[in-house]
Amino acid sequence: MPEFKIKRLYYSIGEVSKLTGIEPYVLRYWEKEFEQLKPAKNRAGNRAYTNRDIKIILMIKRLLYEEGYTIAGAKRVLENYEVDKDTTELIIEDGKVKSLKIMDPELRQDLIEVKKVLESILSKL
Repeated sequence: MPEFKIKRLYYSIGEVSKLTGIEPYVLRYWEKEFEQLKPAKNRAGNRAYTNRDIKIILMIKRLLYEEGYTIAGAKRVLENYEVDKDTTELIIEDGKVKSLKIMDPELRQDLIEVKKVLESILSKL
């Protein structure tokens, strides 16, 4: 499997499918349902996804599959989601999105402290 260590500007629908674990037909359907997801198309008409598009796809995936939102509910949540203000960075390794790295140092530190508190509570149970 190819590794994407170089940060690329554009990814094909097949590459995005492998990175996110979402089938291409689902990605095409989401483009129709979610107005925020509008990948550019090249001269041949192939979709060209950016890192911004991948962040939106991962947000939709989390809302639908992990948090149990309906499509309508996810649309309402995404209305308030500002992907350009999202301070996470995509980490792509071994052909998969490994993680989203939080770039805001204050937020990162706060989350680390919350994690420590939760771990201490869990150890007492």
